[in-house]
Amino acid sequence: MPRVLAVCVVHQLRPDSGFVGVTGIDKRPVTGAVHAGRYGLRGDVQASRKHHGGLDKAVYAYAQEDARFWEEQLGRELPPGWFGENLRVDGLDVNAARIGEVWRIGETVEVEVTMPRTPCSTFARWVGGAEARGWVRRFAQERRLGPYLRVRRVGAIRAGDPIEVLSVPEGAPSIRDVFRAPG
Repeated sequence: MPRVLAVCVVHQLRPDSGFVGVTGIDKRPVTGAVHAGRYGLRGDVQASRKHHGGLDKAVYAYAQEDARFWEEQLGRELPPGWFGENLRVDGLDVNAARIGEVWRIGETVEVEVTMPRTPCSTFARWVGGAEARGWVRRFAQERRLGPYLRVRRVGAIRAGDPIEVLSVPEGAPSIRDVFRAPG
């Protein structure tokens, strides 16, 4: 059964050369239960609320299977939170998830898949090193993006929680289908 490997929230706001001047991409796993509210996880912060957060981008999920792919590509370990994700999940193809698909996480939390993550220059700067140049295009072209989630039913989430797909809208496009990689 699919499950949550880690629940991650912002470790600290970091200086960033982007237009906001700081970034909340530095997410780290936390122990114990974390409250998932309508606007995201307790303890998490989005520095650029124009592009992140809000009801439709309350939580960001990334698959362990996709993280392993990038570990092989980059030749380094990419721990939970490295992609800026709130949830590192295992056993669920999050990029095949359909827009409007509903998941139950743990006993009470229900989330709805809303849209794919769009990689940005902040993410490229976070990656750093030689990989930073061309990172946005490379990440986008692989289409291992992960979905943003709307919290439909609030409650606690913790590492180890099972994820159950409750409903899949017939004919709805997948996260992979919706995203258009740059030319």
